[in-house]
Amino acid sequence: MTTQEIEEYVKQHPGGRVKIAASDIDGILRGKYISVDKFLAVLKGELGFCDVVFGWDAHDVAYDNSKFTGWHSGYPDMPLKIDLNTFRKVPWEANVPFFLGDFFDERGTGAVVCPRQLLKRIINECMQLGYKPFFSQEFEWFNFEETPRSLEQKAFQNPIPLTPGMFGYSILRSSLKNDFFHDLFESLTKFGVPLEGLHTETGPGVYEAAITYANALEAADRAILFKTAVKEIAYRHGIIASFMAKWKADLPGCSGHVHQSLWDEDGQENLFYDKSEVNKMSELMKQYVAGQLFCLPHMLPLLAPTINSYKRLVEGAWAPTTLTWGLDNRTVALRILASGKKATRIETRVVGSDTNPYLAIAACLAAGLYGIKHQLQLNQAATLGNGYQDHSNGNLPTNLWEATAQMKQSPIAHELFGSDFVEHFCCTREWEWQQFAKAVTDWELKRYFEII
Repeated sequence: MTTQEIEEYVKQHPGGRVKIAASDIDGILRGKYISVDKFLAVLKGELGFCDVVFGWDAHDVAYDNSKFTGWHSGYPDMPLKIDLNTFRKVPWEANVPFFLGDFFDERGTGAVVCPRQLLKRIINECMQLGYKPFFSQEFEWFNFEETPRSLEQKAFQNPIPLTPGMFGYSILRSSLKNDFFHDLFESLTKFGVPLEGLHTETGPGVYEAAITYANALEAADRAILFKTAVKEIAYRHGIIASFMAKWKADLPGCSGHVHQSLWDEDGQENLFYDKSEVNKMSELMKQYVAGQLFCLPHMLPLLAPTINSYKRLVEGAWAPTTLTWGLDNRTVALRILASGKKATRIETRVVGSDTNPYLAIAACLAAGLYGIKHQLQLNQAATLGNGYQDHSNGNLPTNLWEATAQMKQSPIAHELFGSDFVEHFCCTREWEWQQFAKAVTDWELKRYFEII
């Protein structure tokens, strides 16, 4: 739609309001409703939005270690600009107009802490090199017959899964809560987040969805909107959808695998495909893979951002633990799918469902471009068989503190994402670890309360 057509729709919508949102550092959409008059005024400039959204954690507790904003700055407004290209109608809210936005600084430059702006900068670098990045993200998530209040009342203990048992790819289980299952597919499509597929995964109440691929920015927009939309649609069915990486020790975790490929500037030729090569992998693709393998230890918190993320990255749980790659191998960090001109791509399997899609996609792209710019050679052989046993190229960091310390001190991370961003992001991850370190867990009570 043209700008004029969008304005006309907004003016004529009977609700008299517009819904806007932008991503915080954790990938949570923070937003508000504004009047039509306010929206039309904002189109000519910008909207002031309290910068506390980058000064507190996922539970709105203010950081005490951030330089970007805090009590010392008074939490002022920062400019938010609406991106008309993100226009959507929310079908489960009477088609209220919806837009995503970007945060800027007072000089009109993209804010260094804004995840969407970081991704835009890296996409621009990619385009300047002559490549057009196409991405998609797929998600696994658990669904529970709960409400926010019921979870709170039972202290988040023993939530009731939507369906029982381990039943991946089940036609039977997908018919058990068929109204929710089909509402997801239909409503997401109407919302501009089209799916390639939706099915049950192994585990009680687990679904998996593959979002249709797009250019990297649109792919990230779709991914972050997918997570919020699924939660909102689930609410309407009396369901809680959780994208927590791992909610129970004896069940598989939830992934957010990122699929990626580079095409020519016209978007007509997949530059990862080379039919003359044995594995159909072009030299460009090999450099990209080498870049990701090299950079993964320097940027892991962008792909595994929470304490809980690392409970998923354990052996034998369908998530990688080693710095490995392989051809159509689901036990390695980078799964290569080289099946044809259009479909040849990389699947980064390290990424969990709890990630901020803007940061996960930015990290994957930046690392791959690092390999291309530095012409890294893929000297490491493809892993055959069990990737958990292939330690030839090293292992991933095993917890958030270790991973954050490595990223914070890494010249590679500073080169890829900028020192200001790395400093702020690592502060937020250190804060996350500190909150965990202060907590007394159920495990500790059961282990020490009586015996010690």
